[in-house]
Parts: sequence; C-alpha cells; structure tokens
Amino acid sequence: MVKSKKNAVEIKVAYIGGGSRSWAQHIMADLALAGTLTGEIVLYDIDYAAARKNVTRGRQVFGHKQSKAVFKVRASKSLSDALKGADFVFLSIQPGPLQMFANDLDIPAEFGILQSVGDSTGPGGISRALRCAPLYEDFAHKIMRYCPAAWVINYTNPMTLCTSILYDAEPEIKAFGCCHEVFGTQGMLATLVKDHWGMQERPPRHEIKTDVSGVNHFTFVTKATWQGHDLYQLLKLRAAEKGFWADRTADSLERVANAKWFGSHKLVAFDFWRRFGVLGGAGDRHLAEFVPWYLTSEANAHRWGFVLTPSSRRLAHYTMKRPTIGDKLIGSGEEGVLQMEALLGLRELDTNVNLPNRGQVAGLPSGAVVETNAQFRRNSLNPVVAAPLPAGVLILVQRVAAVQQMTLEAGRKRSLKLAFEAVLNDPLCNIDTDKAWKMWRKLMKANAAMLPGYNWR
Repeated sequence: MVKSKKNAVEIKVAYIGGGSRSWAQHIMADLALAGTLTGEIVLYDIDYAAARKNVTRGRQVFGHKQSKAVFKVRASKSLSDALKGADFVFLSIQPGPLQMFANDLDIPAEFGILQSVGDSTGPGGISRALRCAPLYEDFAHKIMRYCPAAWVINYTNPMTLCTSILYDAEPEIKAFGCCHEVFGTQGMLATLVKDHWGMQERPPRHEIKTDVSGVNHFTFVTKATWQGHDLYQLLKLRAAEKGFWADRTADSLERVANAKWFGSHKLVAFDFWRRFGVLGGAGDRHLAEFVPWYLTSEANAHRWGFVLTPSSRRLAHYTMKRPTIGDKLIGSGEEGVLQMEALLGLRELDTNVNLPNRGQVAGLPSGAVVETNAQFRRNSLNPVVAAPLPAGVLILVQRVAAVQQMTLEAGRKRSLKLAFEAVLNDPLCNIDTDKAWKMWRKLMKANAAMLPGYNWR
C-alpha cells in the first residue's frame, strides 16, 4: 500500500460475489464518498455477466460528480486473479440458485416448521450452511495462497457458520463477519433518546454506546448509554406506555397486504428484556427463529408484530431492475469502508463484529464464532470482553452455539446424517422425528446439486 498524489491510500479490493445486486454497489458508493482510498476493485462472480454489470455501475459511481475517490473497476473470470495481492477481500455470495433459498423456506413450512428469514438457523439456515461449506473452504485456501495478509470481510449468511468455516479451513486467516442488525437497535434507542429529551432530531446511532453479546442474529444488548445516561431506564418507560404490549395482528396483516416484509415493533426484543432482563440486539424476524416461542404459527408471529418473508418475494427481488444512479450518491450506512480505514491506520473504530471466541463471551466454547464489540486499529482487530449474559439467556445461546458447532462438523465431514442431528437439536424443530426426517430428506434431495461429496453416513 502506497500513498497516491491525493494522499489517499492505494489498495486492491477483491469482491467475491461481485455480481451482487446491492452489497458490491454499496461498498463502491461508500468508497466514492469517503475519498480516503484509491486503487483497484476486482469483481469475481460465477455469473460473469452480473459482475460486468457492476463494473458499469462502478464506473458510474466513481465518475459521479460527488465522487472523491478514483478506483479502477474490472471483472475477472478467475478467482486467483481477483485475489492475487489483494489487501481486502469481501465475501458476499448466494450459495446456489435462488430456488434453493426458496426450498429452504418452503419445504420446512410444508412439514410445519415456519421460518421468518430462513438463512441463519432452523432447517433453512443449516441447509444453507452445508452449501456454503465447500465454497468457503475453497475461498479460505485460495485467500491464504494468493493474499495471505489480506483482511477478509464476510457479509454472507449464515454469518456465524460462514466465518467459522473460514477459520476451520485456515486458522491463520484474518477474517471477520459484519452484520447491521445491531444498528437497527441503536437507531431504536436513539429514537427513545429523542422522544425522552424532546429533541427535534434523534442523535446519530453511533452515539448510542452498546455492550453486545451473543451469536449473529441472536445478539443481546446488555448495556446501552447515551452521553452517560443509562438507556435501560428508557426501556422501562417505553414498555409501560399504554398499549405497548398489545396484539399487533392488524398491523402485521397490513404489512402483508402491502408487501412490507421487514418491519417490526421490536416486541420480541423487548420481550427478552421483560422475561430475562436483557434487550434483544437483532431484529425481531431473526431473534424469533432462535427460540420456540414466536413462530408456533403465522398468527403467532403476527401477534408479535412481524411477518414471514415468502419465498416468492425472495425470488422476485433478484429479477427486479437495478436502480439507476441519480444526481446524488447515497451512502449505505454500513461500516465496511470505516473498518478498512481503521485497519489501515486512518482512524480508530469500535463496533460489533463476528470473531472466534477468545474469551470475549463467557460460557461459550473457545473458538466458536461469536458477536461482540471489537477494536479496529492499524492492522489489528481485538474483541472486547462482553458483559456476562443473564443465566436464562446464556442457556439459550449455548444451545444455539452447540447446534452451530454440530453443523460446522457436518459440513466438514460432508455428513447429511450429522446435519440432521443438528436439525433435531434446533429450537425450531417442533415436529415428530419421522416427519422431520422426511422433511430433511426432501430438502437435501431438492438442493443436492449444491452438495458435492455429501453422504448420509
């Protein structure tokens, strides 16, 4: 890395999944607006035509009147070429055809297992992890061959398992997983601050200091402050408001009617606080999938104020026309560029990421990937020890972590039988074992094309 004439740091970025409809474009827009970095972005995707579309988009972004950065953007048909000499590697892939994502949702539902997202846990999340295993093992080996000093930033779900596979394949890799779910909780807390102090605008979410602990999409905020004020006191006031705990079915049905799949009232997050004394840190649609309480039926989900995203929406999203770039470049609100800047020594950054457990979460296995705050500094990333989780929540997270470790082993051994044991241990598996076995056989048969080397031993 060298300084350019404009004092921007010159880097090479390899983007695996470079045909992405959103993430690759987000990163390029954020780089253009920051102006602190320059160099080359190489997009690699098995769908080369999609990567070429993002090359065109990248040239539009960096040629935009608002762009402060200069980057050469190109697509490559060779993974080794994309990785060679890279300083940063982004991983953002769809593991297999979209129909397989639909299978992950629809086949379990056929047998009575409902999933509001289906990409992180439950039969859908486990199925997705098995498809990711051979791909991520290959990524890890090639990264350590062609750019061993690179920082690897993973956006693919299941976040925990994908990051775990990288470290399982190559223990010396410098990888971490990024998720924006906690940002939404910080935004909700910022709104409480605004309302409580009568502010015209809510403070930026980064002013909300949170202690984060758990595993991805099943995270908890054990402490939250703003300018020294304990925001847990505001949770009490909010939850005491008239009608706060009311049945939200009417709102949920309105969302379904208007195809608004992703909103919620944070009732699930607050219910964890009410029952266990700790606020859920992820969105309700994710939190609900890690316990057996909120997805007993679609009506039950609606009561709690969230809806299930249908597979039809997933399929339709990827056939929609890509939005055009307007007169104004818009930042994504993600932290990828901030993380890169911090690792290059251009700033300091403390934020939540997914890393192997080195003691930052007490009560979870050493080496298991967990989500906590971490300190990004020049060429270093150090997790921050999180506050202990309440006993009742820790038990829940321990079970989830155990299922994830079993899934990781199933992927390593290419064992569909061991993966089924993980399914049976998953909290969403609330059906008879014979029925669950039929469901799993059907799901694995439907997705067999992306399960090379897997067997039933």
